[in-house]
Amino acid sequence: MAAHHTKDKGDLGTAKAHADLVSQGFVVLFPATEHAAFDLVAYRDSTFHRVQVKYRTAHLGAISVRFRSVWADRHGTHMKPLDKDEIDVLCIYCPDTDSCYYVRPNNHRQSVTLRVSPTRSGQVRGILTAEAFRVFPEVQLRTSPTGG
Repeated sequence: MAAHHTKDKGDLGTAKAHADLVSQGFVVLFPATEHAAFDLVAYRDSTFHRVQVKYRTAHLGAISVRFRSVWADRHGTHMKPLDKDEIDVLCIYCPDTDSCYYVRPNNHRQSVTLRVSPTRSGQVRGILTAEAFRVFPEVQLRTSPTGG
């Protein structure tokens, strides 16, 4: 069977998210379908959290995720914006740091960029450091969106 590189990366990201969430005390559940908006459910303290996992490599010291899905089929290339009401948390797995980062999409606009290394200019204002997103966010914060 031929390897499907994109699918392999997604599987690795989901496996890393699973292990990381278990290490943070969650029970992890998986949907019985590939058609769910989320990849897994994290359960702890009587609360379920729908989690979508993204695999992203760092580029110029940052990890960027646009809140959308892109795919191609025989009808062409398609793009669908992320429905922020269908997931609670986005887990970003970065193979460069071998770490998972957790963001609530409702706290951001169309994208999020996390710095895994300091900017060359030394800018700190408006910068989201990846390390600040290592722990799963417990409380749903419905604040005004920031960022991209």
